[in-house]
Amino acid sequence: MDSLWNLWWLIPAVLYGGGNIANRVRRDIRERHERKLELLDAQHQQRLALEESHRPPEPVCGCTHHLAKHDKQGRCHEVVETPTEWDAERRPARYEPKQCTCQQYVGPEPLGTVFAPELVDPR
Repeated sequence: MDSLWNLWWLIPAVLYGGGNIANRVRRDIRERHERKLELLDAQHQQRLALEESHRPPEPVCGCTHHLAKHDKQGRCHEVVETPTEWDAERRPARYEPKQCTCQQYVGPEPLGTVFAPELVDPR
C-alpha cells in the first residue's frame, strides 16, 4: 500500500501530460488543414494560369478599346467621358462624352498568320 502512496504524483502528471498531448494533436491537425488549403489554392492558381496561357492575346489598343472599335486608318470610334471642368484641387468636376483621341492600334494582329491581308484595294 505504501508503494501506491508513493505514486500520488502520477495522477496530476497524467492529467497534465494528456491535456498537453491533446493540445499538440489539435495544433498539428489545424496546421495540416491550413497546409492542405494552401496546396489546394496553389493548384487552383496553377490551373487558372495554364488556362490563361492557352488563350490568344486580346487585340486591345493603348486606349483600352478593342481592335473592332478602330477603322483601317487606325482611328478609334469609341465614345469616352472627357473631363471639362476642374475643382480647386485640380480634380475633374464635370465630364462630357467625346470621341476617343487615340490615333492608332499597335497591339498584336489577330489571326495575322492565318489570313493574309489583301494586297490590292478592291475599289
